[in-house]
Amino acid sequence: MKLRWPWRVNPQGMERRWALACLLPLLVLGALFFYGFLLWTGWLSLTRSGMMPSHEFVGLQQYRRLLDDPRWLASLWNLLRFGLCFVVLPLLIGLGMAVLLDQRLRAEGLLRWVFLHPMALSMVVTGSAWRWLMDPEQGVAEGVRRLGWTEFRWDWLAQEDMAIYALVVAAVWQISGFVMAIFLAGLRGIDESLVHAARLDGASGWTLYRRVLLPQLWPSLLSALLILLPAAIKTFDLVVVLTEGGPGQSSELPAFYMFQMAFERSRLGLGAASAMVMVMMVLSIALPYAIGRSRVRKEASA
Repeated sequence: MKLRWPWRVNPQGMERRWALACLLPLLVLGALFFYGFLLWTGWLSLTRSGMMPSHEFVGLQQYRRLLDDPRWLASLWNLLRFGLCFVVLPLLIGLGMAVLLDQRLRAEGLLRWVFLHPMALSMVVTGSAWRWLMDPEQGVAEGVRRLGWTEFRWDWLAQEDMAIYALVVAAVWQISGFVMAIFLAGLRGIDESLVHAARLDGASGWTLYRRVLLPQLWPSLLSALLILLPAAIKTFDLVVVLTEGGPGQSSELPAFYMFQMAFERSRLGLGAASAMVMVMMVLSIALPYAIGRSRVRKEASA
C-alpha cells in the first residue's frame, strides 16, 4: 500500500525559493546603497547644505548656482572634448584590432592578451604609469633626448590646451582592448553561411567587411557606446592621478568638480547638484537604449 502525502515537494520550486532567500539580503542592501543614496543626494541638491548636510529647502537654487559657475561650464566643455575622443578613438582602434584578429593569425592568442592586458589595470595604475611616461624630465621625452633628439619635448601635462588630451591618451590606451573584444565577439557571431555566400558572389578582403560583415556589427556598436559614454561622464580617478584637474582647471571633468565641491570646498549642496546632473546625463543615454530593447522584445514576442 502506497502512502500519499497531503503535499508534494517540488524540488525546482524549492531551489528557486532558496536562491531568492540567498539573494534577498544582497538585493535589499544594493537597493539601499544605490537608490537610497541616490535619493538622498537628490534631496541634498535641493537644500542649503554646506560643510554638513542641511534640511533647509531652497528649491533649485543650487542648480542655478551650478549653471552660473564658470568652473562647471569649463568642466562640461572639457567633458565634451574628452568624451568625443574617448568614444571615437576606441571605436576606430578597437574595430581595427578586431578585424586584424579576425584574420585567424597564428599569434592571435598573444595579440589578444596584449590588447586586453590594459583592461586588467585600474585607472589609478594607468594614470600613474602615464604620468611617469609623460613626465617632461624623466619619461619618454628624456629617453628620446638621450637618443640624440635634444630639442624633443612632451610636456602636455604642463600645457593648458593639451592636458585634456593627456587624459585621452591614457583612457584610450586602457579601453580600446575592451572595445576590440566586443567587436571581435560580434564578428565571430556572424553566421558562417552568410560569409560563405558573400565569398561565392566574389566579395573578399575589404569589400567583404565593408558590405557584409561591418553592417552586422550594429548591436556591438550600440553595446560599446552604452559602455563608453557613461564611462566618459564618470571619469574621476584618472583625472586625480594624472593631472589633478590642472594646469588650472584645464583638464577638470564634472566628476572631479563634484568631488572638489562636496568634499574639499564645503559646498555639499552644489556638489550634490552636479552629481544629479551627471546622473541625468547617464540616464539620458541608458533609458532610450532600455526602452528600445524592450520594444524590440515585445515586437519579437508578439
